[in-house]
Amino acid sequence: MQTKSIHQWLDEYSESHQNKTNKVIHWICVPAIFFSIICFLSLVPIPANNNLASYALIFVAIFYARLSPKLAFGIICLYLILYWFSFQLSKLSFPLWQLATAIFVMAWIIQFYGHKIEGKKPSFLKDIQYLLIGPAWLLAYLYKKIGIAY
Repeated sequence: MQTKSIHQWLDEYSESHQNKTNKVIHWICVPAIFFSIICFLSLVPIPANNNLASYALIFVAIFYARLSPKLAFGIICLYLILYWFSFQLSKLSFPLWQLATAIFVMAWIIQFYGHKIEGKKPSFLKDIQYLLIGPAWLLAYLYKKIGIAY
């Protein structure tokens, strides 16, 4: 089985993300969903004083590194920042899982609305791996803007 290059993944993802409003929605909701998932994972304890978010970082690093080491670096940095932020929020008086649930549900509702505007189904309905391509798609755009080849 031949694997897709990062450029193939991003080009295919872009096909269902052409509408300006849908793109703006994705700039807000993809990071929000990514953050909420990190929050959920951080709440699952694992022996040796860790949590599932710590181990998920290894999976994330491997997935993206196979596609683009430079994008992997950026995603890992983002993951660590969001992980730190989730840790800070967990110290507050309200349950982190409630905040993460609210963010997750609202962001997905808005994302589906964006795809309704777009007139195309979300890419992950074709291949679940597109759930991981969304953050890379945003980061690739930023990289292009500042002249970093990936």
